[in-house]
Amino acid sequence: MLANHLQNGVETAKLIWSRLPNAEDASDAELDEDGVLRNDGFDGVESLDYEVIENYAYRQEQARRGKLYVWYYVGVKWFFALLIGIGTGFAAVLINISVENFAGWKYSWTFTIIQRSYVAGFIVYTSINLALVFSSVYIITQFAPAAAGSGIPEIKGYLNGIDTRGILLFRTLIGKIFGSIGSVGGGLALGKEGPLVHTGACIASLLGQGGSTKYHLSTRWLQVFKSDRDRRDLVTCGCAAGVAAAFRAPVGGVLFALEEVTSWWRSQLMWRVFFTSAVVAVVVRTAMGWCKTGNCGHFGSGGFIIWDLSDGQEDYSFAELLPMAIIGVIGGLLGALFNQLTLYITHWRRNYLHKKGNRVKIIEACLISVITSVISFGLPLFRKCSACPDSDASIECPRAPGMYGNYVNFFCTKENEYNDLATIFFNTQDDAIRNLFSAKTIHEYSAQSLLTFLVMFYGLAVVTFGTAVPAGQFVPGIMIGSTYGRLVGMFVVRLYEKLNIEEGTYALLGAASFLGGSMRMTVSLCVIMVEITNNLKLLPLIMLVLLISKAVGDAFNEGLYEEQARLRGIPLLESRPKNLMRKMTAKEACGNQKVCYFTRVVKVADVAAILRTNSHNGFPVVDQSRSGETMVIGLILRSHLLVLLQSKADFQHSPLAVDMRSQSIPIRHSLSDFVKPVSSKGLSISDIHLSPDDLEMYIDLAPFVNPSPYVVPEDMSLTKVYNLFRQLGLRHIFVVPRASRVIGMITRKDLIFEDNDDSGSVELQSTSVRGRHRGGNRVRTRNPDVGQGQGHPLLNGLLE
Repeated sequence: MLANHLQNGVETAKLIWSRLPNAEDASDAELDEDGVLRNDGFDGVESLDYEVIENYAYRQEQARRGKLYVWYYVGVKWFFALLIGIGTGFAAVLINISVENFAGWKYSWTFTIIQRSYVAGFIVYTSINLALVFSSVYIITQFAPAAAGSGIPEIKGYLNGIDTRGILLFRTLIGKIFGSIGSVGGGLALGKEGPLVHTGACIASLLGQGGSTKYHLSTRWLQVFKSDRDRRDLVTCGCAAGVAAAFRAPVGGVLFALEEVTSWWRSQLMWRVFFTSAVVAVVVRTAMGWCKTGNCGHFGSGGFIIWDLSDGQEDYSFAELLPMAIIGVIGGLLGALFNQLTLYITHWRRNYLHKKGNRVKIIEACLISVITSVISFGLPLFRKCSACPDSDASIECPRAPGMYGNYVNFFCTKENEYNDLATIFFNTQDDAIRNLFSAKTIHEYSAQSLLTFLVMFYGLAVVTFGTAVPAGQFVPGIMIGSTYGRLVGMFVVRLYEKLNIEEGTYALLGAASFLGGSMRMTVSLCVIMVEITNNLKLLPLIMLVLLISKAVGDAFNEGLYEEQARLRGIPLLESRPKNLMRKMTAKEACGNQKVCYFTRVVKVADVAAILRTNSHNGFPVVDQSRSGETMVIGLILRSHLLVLLQSKADFQHSPLAVDMRSQSIPIRHSLSDFVKPVSSKGLSISDIHLSPDDLEMYIDLAPFVNPSPYVVPEDMSLTKVYNLFRQLGLRHIFVVPRASRVIGMITRKDLIFEDNDDSGSVELQSTSVRGRHRGGNRVRTRNPDVGQGQGHPLLNGLLE
């Protein structure tokens, strides 16, 4: 009987192994359109069009819109902000309830079994963790490869103007949610907070494009926003909602979106982001109130992060500032070391290990799961138990079997003893942090146990980060920082015996210092730490350690997300240009490149040939003026050209240009025709079939060009070009020679509109070069050449 069971088990294992992807499938997985970038170049990313393309179709659509549509448009934005908050809140509730229940069942079964046999308990504990981690890595490798990691570097790149394929798809959302449940519930040294930011961004993006057409989950009434600019605003709301849901910190979520992920901000967006975070807070609060009635299984005191320190240390003395500053220095050093180690390991993993196929990714994650289980279960066995404190009757020591929290009785000979190392290791990370932050628990942990946990968990966090599972780094960073912070607090308590010092306060400062030294956040992190601890008195101390840790970390390397973004080949434009750019001009940045351009009326064969022979995404369009001079009339995007070639509706037999002054220009395309799907490769020239007759026809590009692209003179410093490019979210800038004449000059007062009650029109004053002052009043003159681009010869270059 036993032999039959063993044979069936072996056959089942062989069947599962045979279905795992092998190394030969790696090449296909690397090129999957929904995967993340697999090389060190920029081939898998594409810039976004945050600039408004003011072509003929856009101007015609704007002319048809009235005030009612404007109010409707604004109302829909607020409605979408509401939906993003509700959706992200429910996703966070699902993840937290699932993780807490899996952890509750795991510890309940393990504690019940170890009453009889520790070996059987270890097997059950390791098996449950392995099953959860295997489910997570299998979902990622087979269904949603873009859901691996935290997702914050990719989202930061998206809001910086870089679209990495697959990061905002529906499958990525599903993989992120269920993958996070498996990886966090499986006890790996990672968190669910980073993936929640990615989850909120995916929800926002899917709402912005009306759902997922691939899985037939789209609705037309949601397809309102058709530009990357509007979708960027929605994704920003989703990022803030993710942080607000992860930490129950709505204000911290707003500041996180402002400080860490966005490159472009405005006051209207601030209101919507704040509203979204508030909605998330309400949803999470309502869900927690419902769960407290016992409807959520093991979901109880754990789950959503909030570590109340309101009953902790009331005040601090000047003498404590020195050890607190030391905590900041330690956080900066350990944070910078963590960034460097994860960079090296992730680089080796991506360039060597993961190139061997998905099977290796699965084996790697499962092996790390087993190692983590062995360490978390095995190390407390070698730790001597301590007697329960009898000073406070309100403290439950030890915890009843099947429960997890403070004072865990693990491998103790007496009933009134607890294992301090098991109290940290044999717990969910949220509860372990709550234990480390706890007040009125002096001497609960020994220095030896804290140092052991610090070394082992630090190593596990470094190795685990970068595996093919959803992985956040907030909570592991808090775990690491709170451990050495509590160590410093123990020494301070012994040094200043007369002071009212809480070790939990130093644990909080240590957590803030490590996050500041690793992620290099300041304002948002400070507010998040205050919100999750409910102690405003510690705000100056948190600010102190954050400033010190960030300064120390910046002396060694960049922040965690910047390093990981560079490793993934995401070309982020940082807030400050490099010093070398101050000595360069725009013309020098263009180099000796030959500008590839189209004439206004171009042959279809020429368009197809140029699109096949280069990968540029924007092309200048030139035309002949009446005097025979070549002039630039605008910019046309590659995606727009592909739409024109595919539809063939604007092909014409004659090479004659359309009269743009005519009011009867046929509009065969709407703005929605040119919308590129979010986070996918979109239309390609290889997808378009053109017959020989099609290739002999012509296209007039004038109705489809952007007639007002941004232009800089060739001798402008590259620093100014960089700031212009980043702050406006541009994709292309024309570099042109110095203009031969000036049509007008615009100052601040020219940008202030005045309502004319008599005519009902809006009058804009212009400072014209040809204007003359008569009697102290400016004479306004109209120039027919304004906006026509005359006087510009062919471009010197195109910054893309």
